[in-house]
Amino acid sequence: MGINLNPFTWWTGATWGTMAGLLGKERVGEDDLGNVYYRGGKDTNGNPRRWVIYNGANDASRVPPEWFSWLHHQIDDVPDRALPAQRRWEKPAVPNLTGTALAYRPPGALEKGGHRAPATGDYEAWTPEG
Repeated sequence: MGINLNPFTWWTGATWGTMAGLLGKERVGEDDLGNVYYRGGKDTNGNPRRWVIYNGANDASRVPPEWFSWLHHQIDDVPDRALPAQRRWEKPAVPNLTGTALAYRPPGALEKGGHRAPATGDYEAWTPEG
């Protein structure tokens, strides 16, 4: 397309209105995916407001668990200071793959050819008389 759609579309990233609304807010961090996190002002309950500006498509599954905790006020300080270091056995967070070529498709799904393994004979249909 070649046209910058950010001024007009919210699903491709932050619009100009969103960026203008963040003026004067404190940038508190960035995650490994490039999402940027802000805080500033108060909500109607008096809690500090927190935002994420996605790096790319606006998909909530692209927020890592530690930043999700910060966004939802489960931890008070940013994850780098509030949480222990990542263990070597922990895997990195993965975005939701539904609708992509990498999505899980069980055997027998049309995308995998539509052929499933034959029934093994251990199934017996229920009938109301029996």
